[in-house]
Amino acid sequence: MMIAVLSLLAALAGGGASTTVSGVVQDTTGAVVPGASIIARTADGERWAVSGTDGKFSVESPAAGDVTLVVLAPGFAEKQQTASGSGVTIVLEPAGLREDVTVTAGRTEQRLSDVSASVSVLRSADIKQSPAVAVDDVLRQLPTFSLFTRSSSISSNPTSQGVSLRGIGPSGVSRTLVLLDGIPFNEPFGGWVYWTRVPLESTDRIEVIDGPSASVYGNYALGGAINISTAQPSRQMFDVRTQYGNDNSPKFDFFGGDVVGKVGLLVDGSFFRTDGFPVVIANERGLIDNNASDAFKNVNVKANFTATPNLNGFVRAGYFHEDRNNGKMSTFDGTEEQNNTTWKTVNGGIRVVLPDSSGLQANVFGNFETYFSNFLAVPAVPAGAPARSIGRMSLNQTVPTKDTGGMVQWSKAFAAKQLLQIGTDWHWVNGDSQEDALDATKGLTVITNRVSGGTQRNVGAYAQDMISVTSSFDITLSARVDSWTNYNAHNLEVTTATGLPTANNNPNLPGQDDTVVTPRAAAIYHVNDKVSVWGDLGSGFRAPTLNELYRRFSKGTVLTLPNNALGPERLLGGEAGVNLTPVSNTTVRLTWFDNRINNPVSTATISTSGANVTVQRQNLGETEVQGLQVDAEYRIGRFWRVSGGYLFDHATIVNNPSNPALVGNFLPEVPENRGSFRIAYMNPRIASITFGVQAVGVQFDTGDDTNTRAVPGYSYPGLPSYANADLTITRAIGRNVDVFFGAQNLFNQQYIVATLPTTIGSPRLVNGGIRVKLR
Repeated sequence: MMIAVLSLLAALAGGGASTTVSGVVQDTTGAVVPGASIIARTADGERWAVSGTDGKFSVESPAAGDVTLVVLAPGFAEKQQTASGSGVTIVLEPAGLREDVTVTAGRTEQRLSDVSASVSVLRSADIKQSPAVAVDDVLRQLPTFSLFTRSSSISSNPTSQGVSLRGIGPSGVSRTLVLLDGIPFNEPFGGWVYWTRVPLESTDRIEVIDGPSASVYGNYALGGAINISTAQPSRQMFDVRTQYGNDNSPKFDFFGGDVVGKVGLLVDGSFFRTDGFPVVIANERGLIDNNASDAFKNVNVKANFTATPNLNGFVRAGYFHEDRNNGKMSTFDGTEEQNNTTWKTVNGGIRVVLPDSSGLQANVFGNFETYFSNFLAVPAVPAGAPARSIGRMSLNQTVPTKDTGGMVQWSKAFAAKQLLQIGTDWHWVNGDSQEDALDATKGLTVITNRVSGGTQRNVGAYAQDMISVTSSFDITLSARVDSWTNYNAHNLEVTTATGLPTANNNPNLPGQDDTVVTPRAAAIYHVNDKVSVWGDLGSGFRAPTLNELYRRFSKGTVLTLPNNALGPERLLGGEAGVNLTPVSNTTVRLTWFDNRINNPVSTATISTSGANVTVQRQNLGETEVQGLQVDAEYRIGRFWRVSGGYLFDHATIVNNPSNPALVGNFLPEVPENRGSFRIAYMNPRIASITFGVQAVGVQFDTGDDTNTRAVPGYSYPGLPSYANADLTITRAIGRNVDVFFGAQNLFNQQYIVATLPTTIGSPRLVNGGIRVKLR
């Protein structure tokens, strides 16, 4: 069946007479440039090729005679050259600071300088010159990026790893869509992100799109999108990186591949463990507290195929397993609070150029995940007893989830003045939270069994038109409609001792559905080659997850109830910016933004009984996130690069009918000030040295919507500001071997992550190792 489909597509993609153009791609020093994209363009259409590790390429043009070659490569300016036959030499110039090619919110490739949105790119050098073990700590170079809490994914529960760009809707659920090579990467049941699943060593580029300019992606892209691009296979490649760090933290990464004929194969793997570190501040630790630790393994296999110059595709499969200790244990039987995840994934896609030079692409994906977590209750201790000296297990929870989805997009360029895109995508998720509630005395006996969950389906369609009105003025118009529904919902709950249903048992919870339209309009005007201005007005939405709709959980004395009547969150936002390139080695971007979120999903207290509190997830009021973003980069000669950014983020509650007293308060977990600075010296003959600082201002703790909770010992409410530094040094030994040293939190700064109890972030983490590159 697959062979028949490929044959049909190859026939559709076929053309008439053609010729072959071949040659080599070099930089200005004469060094070859591998991995460059070469487009052979004539009036009859386009053909694509990629240069090999020796810089050589061969591309079949759509027609005989001279063709225009368009050559694109990361770090180099776009080059156009007329050529024919063999022996062609193409010399690429270094790129200006905003001439990188990036996959934008428009689901197409554009130069960064032409994008009418706030987009940041972390290049391969930025990633490799980071001491981070997981990709979330690489992304902290960008002031707009944050997780729900200040802690790293190495030490925090995955359910707290939702992304918040510019402080839009911080919570464990992500308001940002994360993609790996264009495939959705968010956890399907709860929307958070497993950052340890990202194959860091084979990651080639990370693109971050702030705000609702990514609304063409639909659900989860309420506050933006992050696309992580991995390396492409080339001839006989194999990279190995092994390192060891303090806290007994070994890590081993590899990726390798080959290209044989029309098929390329790439395999990557990552293995890590650490004994961890305490997460509760020293003066509050008790008998229940130990180290938060992590161990994971991640393996992926990807095959690319090129059936014809006009038809290519890929298939990928992956396996991930992680075990975490959350830093606490029961004082009754020694059971540690922990979670573990097993995740299997498979996805694939095709791209085809049709005879009329229009493009068709499609992908599909599927995930099979099982998440287990248990929860520790810390009851009040008797008078005179040490704090945190008693802990009991309160809940065991297993969440099996499966999902599938995909997209189809057709695009066509008209006379190089207009690019029209029409597409559809869909996502189906099914999951249950299978729970054993334990007794409230010692946490040793199961008293209640519960299975709560359902199925969610989302189908969307979109159209986008990118129009070049003049050579210096472009506009983008798009609209999207999404229809989502939840069904087969249930809460099956029985008392273990009797086997009888409880009062909360309901095998047929009511379903929920809605239809949402999200339009967008944007424009960019190039005043000259040094100044461009742009603006963007758009909207976004996020449907509630199965986690928010159907899963209850209790932690300590707080019971959080689901709400199967939740509706989608909606955002209306705008931004305006100016890009400045005063000289060829300097760029500055200034961006103003204002976003209003209606009906954000939050928690509201519905009852209290002594120390016991019951809250429920509800759509509450309206919030506003507005501010100013500044990004700058300066290159000094060939080897020095200085970059930095600052974000002023004023995030407040502007409407809250259930509690008007909260209007005007700051959103928890959103600091008003955040900034970063990096300086890098990169001379392959000597060494590559990168020093960076990230600074975070005061912010209020999770759940502190009254803005009154203070850290013990501090005279003002909120979590105190802090600054962390990191350092990476890499030195080449011969052609194929690098040695490196890295340190996060270089000066061992203690910073506060949360209160009740007071928890702290990662201490100084030091690692060193060796990277071997075989080509």
